[in-house]
Amino acid sequence: MSELSGNIAGAYGSGYSRQTEQVKEQETQKTQKKTNVGGRTIGNPVLSEKAQKYYEQLKAKFSNMEFILVSPDKKEEAERNKGMYQSSKELLVLIDSDKIEKMAEDESYRLKYEGILSMATAQMQQMKTSLGANAERVSSFGMTFDDYGNASFFAVVDKSLEAQKERIEEKREQNRKERKEAAKEEAEKRLEERRENGPGKTDKHDGVSAGNRVTVTASSWEELLKKIEEIAFADRADSVMTEAEKSLGQNLDYSV
Repeated sequence: MSELSGNIAGAYGSGYSRQTEQVKEQETQKTQKKTNVGGRTIGNPVLSEKAQKYYEQLKAKFSNMEFILVSPDKKEEAERNKGMYQSSKELLVLIDSDKIEKMAEDESYRLKYEGILSMATAQMQQMKTSLGANAERVSSFGMTFDDYGNASFFAVVDKSLEAQKERIEEKREQNRKERKEAAKEEAEKRLEERRENGPGKTDKHDGVSAGNRVTVTASSWEELLKKIEEIAFADRADSVMTEAEKSLGQNLDYSV
């Protein structure tokens, strides 16, 4: 009996050992399959093949948003410096790679986050309607998520009218340069001439120094609106506001 028991125990131990090694090998393979991600990133985020495929689908689905993928070790840094990241799209979304991995695997988790993103589009449009002409003061709208799935919203706001005018004028000048460059390229194509030098790259710059910008953060769109209005109307404190101006943002429904 003792010999039989020993054989059974040995077989069990051997089987358990092989199973353990297989689990370790599978985990290693999963880690090895993770690769760097293209697009805008903070840190050095990596995703599995499945998560990368989902991430591309997510960006295509919400094409009005620009996503910046954040590595787990850079989440706090990204949160502190979120006002530095600008985008020409309607909404900037900072999201860490761990969440993308989980969204790719867990349907309920994915639906939760995609639902928040879907609502943000309509809510942001209401925000711009409420701000009216003062929406031009906002150089960037954005949102982030904490580890508990709560969204927070932020906006980079020009503090002065002069700064706002400078930014708008620089955008106009950039548009003029782009039109001029496009015309030049078309002429060159017609003449079938080979260009010796490509057009110079234009740095993305909103024309406003850091001293004239402030980043406001809120846990809801309503709170964000109030903070933007406080800044946007600060330089008009000595002037008399109309009833229409005072009522801006008071009658909009953000519970989409």
